[in-house]
Amino acid sequence: MAEFLYLLRPHLTLSRWRGRKSTALGGGQWRQTSWVRKYRWRMANGRAALLTAKARKECLLPTGLSENSQNRSDPVFCMMRGTTTVTKESEKRVRKQKKGAAVPPQQSHSSVHFDIHDHRILDADGCLVGRLPECAKQPDQLIALYRIMVKTRLFDEKAIALQRRGQLGTYASSLGQEAIGAAIGTVMADDDVLFPAYREYAAQFLRGVTMADILLYWGGNEQGMNFKGQRHDFPICVPIAGQAPHAVGTAYAMKLCDEKRVAVCVIGDGGTSKGDFCEAINAAGTWALPIVFIVNNNGWAISMPRKRQTGAETLAQKAIAAGFPGEQVDGNDVIALTDRIDQALHKARMGIGPTLIEALTYRLCDHTTADDASRYRSGQEVKEQWHYEPIKRLRTYLNEIDCWSESDEQELLASCHDEVEQAVSCYLNTPPQPPESMFDYLYQSLPAALEEQRASVVQWSKGNE
Repeated sequence: MAEFLYLLRPHLTLSRWRGRKSTALGGGQWRQTSWVRKYRWRMANGRAALLTAKARKECLLPTGLSENSQNRSDPVFCMMRGTTTVTKESEKRVRKQKKGAAVPPQQSHSSVHFDIHDHRILDADGCLVGRLPECAKQPDQLIALYRIMVKTRLFDEKAIALQRRGQLGTYASSLGQEAIGAAIGTVMADDDVLFPAYREYAAQFLRGVTMADILLYWGGNEQGMNFKGQRHDFPICVPIAGQAPHAVGTAYAMKLCDEKRVAVCVIGDGGTSKGDFCEAINAAGTWALPIVFIVNNNGWAISMPRKRQTGAETLAQKAIAAGFPGEQVDGNDVIALTDRIDQALHKARMGIGPTLIEALTYRLCDHTTADDASRYRSGQEVKEQWHYEPIKRLRTYLNEIDCWSESDEQELLASCHDEVEQAVSCYLNTPPQPPESMFDYLYQSLPAALEEQRASVVQWSKGNE
């Protein structure tokens, strides 16, 4: 009887909690016996703690384990401890034992243990807390990182202003996340391939994409993604995680051609919950592809906080299931990011395989200009996060080592302001695409049915000039 009740536990538990009659017991009211009242399935801090005295003794515990045992082969304690034990197999063994059938020797269980390392070199106050890597020992390198972050932020502010004035469509800001793009663009080789999401403007600027290109794209002109300065990087990807399989396909081609190139796929924390991402990292690990996944964990997938999105303690550990390393890096520490991404690229280029880097940052802005983040998070939370933002952190360090001054700051701001204004002027003076161009890039030869539609659009366009 106890075994029967154990196998029906989901139904009985729901019936008991909801006060419904249990059809499993012939429609009669389910009454709690003393041992069933003790029967619980409790989830606390991601660990499974099972059950009861009698239920475990009669239904679950393998031979030789006491009720209080916490042996790693015990299915009760296998979850979240890295031990791969299948509870159903234990159930089958118990049933065979009760029937007197021959039971084969129980197989040994393999154990998998992993550590997720986190990396930081500059703390929130701009103080060194780690060894300075080679890529940051020259002040000029640090100043270059600082310049691109400042330029990106000024561009960001202008783009939002254009959207508010009705001169730009919906725009996704990178406020507070500039360090990730700056680090990526700094260490990637020219012939590597970038697969961005929609906040990696700093990386794109460093790789030859112009500010006018980005403005054209968000202004509704797809020619903005027809990069003139960077022909093999992929365009902005708004569909969540859609770029991950594309990046894997490109990395596979690189490996087949024996090229010393790397695909870099940037994705948000929300994208790691998509099937596209899971399939992509599985393929990357199986084939040991030259690819680096960078997760911009800014704490929010639109209005979904990180803690409600996944039960995983870190996003980096998702790489472990795919068979390659994952690590966390302070996403507001541009020095640590540059160092860790550089090492991951080198490893991939040498044929050692992929890496996943979870960059821990914070989205100081709305998700896009179509969002109002004040509806789901407090102003106090955002205010506290400004203390950790990346630009002030690096500027403080540059001041400490006497490599930056107030005059340098003002000169940089003026230079970036002029560059942004020139890009805006170029964008606003670019004539719109003719309506019939929507037909021009679908087919090599336009089908007859669409030829008629295109002709009607041309006629309508002429009549409205």
